[in-house]
Amino acid sequence: MAPTSVARDVAIVAFAQSDHRRRTDELSEVELLMPVLHQVLDATGLKTSDIGFTCSGSSDYLAGRAFSFTMALDGVGAWPPISESHVEMDGAWALYEAWVKILTGEADTALVYGYGKSSPGEVRDVLTRQLDPYYVAPLWPDAVALAALQAQSLIDAGDTDEPALAAIAARSRDAAAANPHAQVRGARPQGDHLVRPLRTGDCPPVGDGAAAVILAAGDRARELCARPAWIRGMDHRIEAHALGVRDLTDSPSTRLAAERAGVFERPVDTAELHAPFSSQEVVLRKALRLGDDVSVNPSGGALGANPVMAAGLIRLGEAAARVHRGDSDRALAHATSGPCLQQNLVAVLEGES
Repeated sequence: MAPTSVARDVAIVAFAQSDHRRRTDELSEVELLMPVLHQVLDATGLKTSDIGFTCSGSSDYLAGRAFSFTMALDGVGAWPPISESHVEMDGAWALYEAWVKILTGEADTALVYGYGKSSPGEVRDVLTRQLDPYYVAPLWPDAVALAALQAQSLIDAGDTDEPALAAIAARSRDAAAANPHAQVRGARPQGDHLVRPLRTGDCPPVGDGAAAVILAAGDRARELCARPAWIRGMDHRIEAHALGVRDLTDSPSTRLAAERAGVFERPVDTAELHAPFSSQEVVLRKALRLGDDVSVNPSGGALGANPVMAAGLIRLGEAAARVHRGDSDRALAHATSGPCLQQNLVAVLEGES
């Protein structure tokens, strides 16, 4: 892991995302991605040839074919040859790789993007491929069932109840009403239990989407953005793979990543949390020590739009965008992957006074 104190200042200088939709049957991954890439480059005036490093995050399991990410490079423009990498993870982890690349001095700018089309298949079943292949995957517990197990553990521990979860969902989707990119905007009935104790409203929408950011170092960042969102620290950690050895009401990996990123050094005013299920916000708030004075998911969060493999990158982008606009001075961004908050990335973004 890169150290919390870094010798080189790196910032997010631009962010763009698609309008997230339930289905985009008429669009390929390249067609979904290209407008987002053009928008983020246009925001800085950069061309593809000006970018020192390109990194993407996606999943071949969603696309249903091997090395599908190579097709997405058509949207970037890989000729003349570019310095490029890919992670089979949410785009937030691609951002981490690009950040490290810039810290080493091997690049001054980086383009990072993540995308996913969940609509062609059953994403609840696709995500079972993340599970332990010997003891858990053969039982076929899907993503919602596992999240419900975590939610029931929180209720049994006295950390929350169903009305409190409904309030989280309503608050998130009320916030999403002001987000033109969100898939689900405005509060709505919680609906029936999907898997008890989770109701339809406690679960994320299934949809397609893409996002991209540009990173730049030092004075180059100041040239490209009036108020860069400086990455003051970033770290990611992972829980044990076996669900049975974990306390599902807590997230030690999130807490450790936050400590390493410097979250607890000074208060944050904004937190963009990648909590696809309402119950997971309860866990993350506790691990990150967030009080009621912190604006949590003002974009609507993953309950407003959850494009798999881009939703975590969007949390970083939304936090950075608030810094760019002057709506936030010190923001926390979080991304997760795997069942029940198994893998967690935390970053601290700050604006210049």
